[in-house]
This record gives sequence, structure tokens and C-alpha cells, in this order.
Amino acid sequence: MRLTVFWQRMAEHFGPAYADTFARDHVMAELGGRTVHEALDAGWDAKEVWRVVCGVMSVPREKH
Repeated sequence: MRLTVFWQRMAEHFGPAYADTFARDHVMAELGGRTVHEALDAGWDAKEVWRVVCGVMSVPREKH
């Protein structure tokens, strides 16, 4: 998954204003105790990060 697609999905689910705030502030154990930004900066694949976000935040299956 390209980062542009990842950020589009984040904006669609959380809204454009909250997506970045969530990505900066919400620490997830499933990302090794990292935020979305930290995980991506650490080299995690955007698709895997999106899967974690979907699982943690109960994103509807059709948006995966």
C-alpha cells in the first residue's frame, strides 16, 4: 500500500482534521508501543499499520 492511499484511508475514516492527530498521539501496543507516525518512521509497511489501525479502532471490514 502506498503512503498516499494509507493517508487517504485514514482521512476517510477519522476525518481529515483528526487523522493526523490520531496518528501522532494514539500509542498502540500492536505497533510495539508506537504511534502510527512512529511505526511508519521505523519502517513498518503502511499496509500492516493500516491493518493494526483497523483492528484497534474497529474499522468496518469494507474499508480494509
